[in-house]
Amino acid sequence: MRVREAIQLVPIFAALDSASKEELAEFCSIKHYEKGETLFHEGEKANGFFAVLSGLVKIFKTSWEGKEQILHVFGPYEIFAEVPVFHGKTYPASAEALANTDVLFVPKDSFINFLRRHGDAAIQLLAILSERLRVFTRLIEDLSLKEVPARLASYILYRSAQEKGANVVNLDIPKNLLAGLLGTTPESISRVFAKMKQTGCIDISGRDITIKDRKFLERLALEGRWTEED
Repeated sequence: MRVREAIQLVPIFAALDSASKEELAEFCSIKHYEKGETLFHEGEKANGFFAVLSGLVKIFKTSWEGKEQILHVFGPYEIFAEVPVFHGKTYPASAEALANTDVLFVPKDSFINFLRRHGDAAIQLLAILSERLRVFTRLIEDLSLKEVPARLASYILYRSAQEKGANVVNLDIPKNLLAGLLGTTPESISRVFAKMKQTGCIDISGRDITIKDRKFLERLALEGRWTEED
């Protein structure tokens, strides 16, 4: 994929006119990472941000004891690492390719100069950052206050929202990584999936999850646990 084609696919650049996209293409580049390869380490100087073109990228932190906490998994056309770029400091977490992955790399200094000339792109980015803050605030709430069924229900609904309300979502990460993202174990994830299917709110075919009762999932995500009737 060429840089110009890649820029067309990234939502943050959707509002730009053709001339602006051509200007953007002059300083962006496409990078390839093999599965397991590190894009950047926590503490490194933030010299740019990324948009996934294909594959998956895991954002994670590692404790002094070596325990890993997955913060997020980004898929095609999602951007990441933009906050430290504008904060002007270092990456607050590490990034690793979960599959063979291509990304669009946007260098910090060139992009900031670009935004000074293009207010529409700045507004798009502000909207994305605001949404990202909302999502991470909810994630923190789920991990600290809610039980596993609510966390999983919230994640399924989140993936559905990414697909513009689609009733079929693909969980494109292995169960152990999903468990890490939701702060639980693969065994717990399996049990909750089984009970969700038993109640009839979802159906499962491989990694495809079909939402059959959206209101039930929304209630589960909000209330945080099964009721006696369930």
